[in-house]
Amino acid sequence: MKLHGNARLTPRGRKRLVDQVIGGHLSLADAADGAGVSTRTAAKWVARYRQQGDAGLVDRPSVAHCIPSRTSEDRVAAIAALRRIRMTGSEIAEVLEMPPSTVSAVLQRIGLGKPSSLEPVEPANRYQRHRPGELLHIDVKKLGRIERIGHRITGNHADQRSRRRNGRKQTGWEYVHVCIDDATRLAYVEVLADETGRTVAAFLRHAVALYASYGIRPESVMTDNGSGYRSILHALACKTLGLRHLRTQPYRPRTNGKAERFIRTMLGGWAYGAIYATSTERTAALAGWLEHYNRTRPHGSLNRQPPLKRLQQLRNNGPGPYT
Repeated sequence: MKLHGNARLTPRGRKRLVDQVIGGHLSLADAADGAGVSTRTAAKWVARYRQQGDAGLVDRPSVAHCIPSRTSEDRVAAIAALRRIRMTGSEIAEVLEMPPSTVSAVLQRIGLGKPSSLEPVEPANRYQRHRPGELLHIDVKKLGRIERIGHRITGNHADQRSRRRNGRKQTGWEYVHVCIDDATRLAYVEVLADETGRTVAAFLRHAVALYASYGIRPESVMTDNGSGYRSILHALACKTLGLRHLRTQPYRPRTNGKAERFIRTMLGGWAYGAIYATSTERTAALAGWLEHYNRTRPHGSLNRQPPLKRLQQLRNNGPGPYT
């Protein structure tokens, strides 16, 4: 039960008030004064207790018993049926000759407001490779470049409005390239100027060199279908490094889920986890956060082990159970 924020009495306090009145210890006015409520309120709880017992001392819902103007269940069923054949709210409103706002409210109420609600729920297809380097996941996250601390931090919106009046737009983007090993979650990250074929090929070489320094020989790499990853330069880099290139299924980022999840962790812990005056300051903080992630941060999918400890365990004892 959720009490009103300004309620003077809880059900236990109401029971105490009722006992004092019914037991003859206090008059209705004195009991109300002691409880800090009006005589009318005290009389209400006494009357409800006499009619319903302890159940009468619980707050009643404020929802109306009857809403004559509410959309009928037959009409709600028709809206749901049309929505499931992927008609939009406006199209449903036109077919059923209803206000679009009413259709929208009904769709929200029955849980069909978003297009994603029409998709079948797929069971999680979790997997983890057993050997370090067996599969590397690579992805890119685009971040806005920082010139100075903005209105979201300072609360000063005057500068934002001035920039709009003067036609000044976003100052540009930085591209955060990430690589994470499937078996150990050991990660490598670089902040680069673009995501062209030349850039992603260079990043791949740097990542392979990093894993080699830990004694890991990468065997394959998984990316999305971005133009850089479909370029000849990236294909040549994979061939030179002896890597098999796997691509995700179009419009299914969950296929590369480990990279997607790492990016979420990285954004919360590094990119948005502190206030930076410039992009240079933000980039300088990346190395420290990445060291923390690889060496000390417990990873839920690795039995609360950091990636480097997981790497050591795989070398000493084999993969062990996967959770």
